[in-house]
Amino acid sequence: MSDPSKKLIDPEDFRVSPGKKINLKGWPTRVKPVYATKERYKEILEDHVAKMSSLQEVLYACNRYALLLIFQGMDSAGKDGAIRHVMSGINPQGCQVFSFKQPSAEELKHDFLWRSNCRLPERGKIGIFNRSYYEEVLVVRVHPEMLKNEGLPEAHKGKTLWKDRYRSIVESEEHLYRNKTRIVKIFLHLSKEEQRQRFLSRIDDPAKNWKLSVADIHEREYWKDYQAAYEDCLHATSTRHAPWYIVPADDKDNARIIVSRILLNTLAELKVSYPRTTLAHRAELQSIRKLLEK
Repeated sequence: MSDPSKKLIDPEDFRVSPGKKINLKGWPTRVKPVYATKERYKEILEDHVAKMSSLQEVLYACNRYALLLIFQGMDSAGKDGAIRHVMSGINPQGCQVFSFKQPSAEELKHDFLWRSNCRLPERGKIGIFNRSYYEEVLVVRVHPEMLKNEGLPEAHKGKTLWKDRYRSIVESEEHLYRNKTRIVKIFLHLSKEEQRQRFLSRIDDPAKNWKLSVADIHEREYWKDYQAAYEDCLHATSTRHAPWYIVPADDKDNARIIVSRILLNTLAELKVSYPRTTLAHRAELQSIRKLLEK
């Protein structure tokens, strides 16, 4: 089965170059899909998932690298769905998913990176953050009143606060890279109109009613503030070792194929292989064979 996404989707088209100034109005929220029918979409995604599953098995056996995937986006951008569909074939033993909600009282007693550091993936595993420490330079920046719960000295709440946090994030991600954790950061870029349509569908579908609240509608009033916060964040924290990818999210299916292609390429670039069997281990295996054949 041919995979048109290999030719039509170049992850570099969505990657934010280090130091690049970002204007999200210049980044599309929808691009031409690589599939013609729903059936073709399923075939392509299933092919990607199968290939990722094979590479994940080698990653797990090799036990040399960890892979951290970070998903960010506005409400209803499709983070949950992307994780569920793209990672559907990954062995649960080698994958960990964490969703970061409002910080607990204990978490607020620590620095803003502490709670995510406690959930970083082990070598050989894939860790997925549904939202992340980036909330501290996104939602907290849009709602700075949240800082009062973080116990920061007043001197630390000045004009350099966000730059200081960007620096802490970049330095932390550089540390992880040096220690063999590879990081891929996905920003699902959703239009305000598409979000409105998805919110309406949540009202119409009883199975999705629980996903929508008045607070979600209230946050739409801060749309421009969130866009500005994302622009600054993407500019300040996309690096060669921990890049951001801006993925058009108005078409959920196409977004999932783009995300899976990015992850597939990332896993392939690790060039991991199964551990080589030593002569001593081979001799041991032959001894085991003799015991089993008796």
